[in-house]
Amino acid sequence: MVSVIPRRQMAGSWTVAHGIKCLAMVKYKNGDQSCSKPPLNSSVRRQQRDYRMFYSRRLNPDTGKVEVWECEWSDPGTGMARKEFVRKHCDEGQLEVGPEKHSAASAICWAHGTTIGNIAVNSEEVFGSFSSKSGENAVLPCHIVPCGKFRNGADRWYCKTHQIHWGVKADLAAVPLSGEVTCSNHLMEMSYVVDPLVVDFNEYEEIGVWCSLSPAMASKPIEPRPPKIHVHKRLSGNDKKVLDRDFDAIVCSYNQNLGLFASNEITQIQITPPAAFEFVKSIEQGRDMGCVTCKKCGYPHLDLGSFAHTPHAKHFCGNCGNDSIWSEGKIVSTPLKPLHDQFNNSDTYTIPDRELNLDDYADLDFELWPSTPAVLWTANRPQEKGIHVHVIKNGKRVIDDTFGRVIYQADELDRDALWQKMAENTLY
Repeated sequence: MVSVIPRRQMAGSWTVAHGIKCLAMVKYKNGDQSCSKPPLNSSVRRQQRDYRMFYSRRLNPDTGKVEVWECEWSDPGTGMARKEFVRKHCDEGQLEVGPEKHSAASAICWAHGTTIGNIAVNSEEVFGSFSSKSGENAVLPCHIVPCGKFRNGADRWYCKTHQIHWGVKADLAAVPLSGEVTCSNHLMEMSYVVDPLVVDFNEYEEIGVWCSLSPAMASKPIEPRPPKIHVHKRLSGNDKKVLDRDFDAIVCSYNQNLGLFASNEITQIQITPPAAFEFVKSIEQGRDMGCVTCKKCGYPHLDLGSFAHTPHAKHFCGNCGNDSIWSEGKIVSTPLKPLHDQFNNSDTYTIPDRELNLDDYADLDFELWPSTPAVLWTANRPQEKGIHVHVIKNGKRVIDDTFGRVIYQADELDRDALWQKMAENTLY
């Protein structure tokens, strides 16, 4: 789940506020025609309706053809929205693809425990699917697009939302009475965050982004949880942090002159927990990483799940469905790699000479983690590699630091063994 967002188009984000301006522009009573604003003429109404429109595919059972229909949400923004097929636009293959329409509001979506990457997904259809600012159970509409042909010559399509091809006999047989084209993953529940934190990179700030995980050890029972994204920011030269907390997902925004990707239109990267978790695991386990770009659609590729565990040369594009992307060598591909490498000290580490004996605090609660490599680190100093410890007294941390050696019950703790325990406590 790293999505890249091209400049001007906001590709890679789910647009969830599309059409809200239209819904709020007019306020009047039909009965007495009293208005807070003048009534809209038919031309303006038509423009507003067109602004809310999006395309969706529908199978015509009589002709066997896939048709492109203009659709809109009946009750957008409520989480109870229903898609309405307004009118047929054309048969598949006749659609002229114009520029995507997006608003400033956006959301990030991801699926835990799967290989869905959602790279650079554009979807007008997702508007109205979210009932709150964040959640874990969004069932998102399919975003079906043409994707060449199967080996037998039959037309094939691709769902950009759920990242699976459509068009085999089983797919055709599963089409509902409405004729709406949906992929076999259409009921998958996904996590989401509306209007996520956007992190900009400024010369006067130090920014660190980590994958936040459950403790490896603690004095109290550990509740396994999914990863989160931890962000800290401090003004250069200051010890006090201006931001230091976990987020469900974030967006990183940077100057296109950095040239991180093949397309200089890409100036934002969405970072989700599964992508960050696989990235730091790859660093810890020494996997060869890189970032390969799809030659058909131009977007960088993300490996997740089983595809991130073993470097390989042939990759599958999660944006357009192209399954013939080749890297020069065997790698795990992730757009986080160019971002990580941009900052000089992201890959340099120092082991602190601090030592802690937890037996000296036997009557206090504690939590500890093996320090994880930062997804990105802009500070002009190496990262500390060791064991991070919280010791808590009366609800307050009396120790919050990273140590090179930690003693517990007279034994020195092993960082590699702690990393394995931490991974086991992670829901993914």
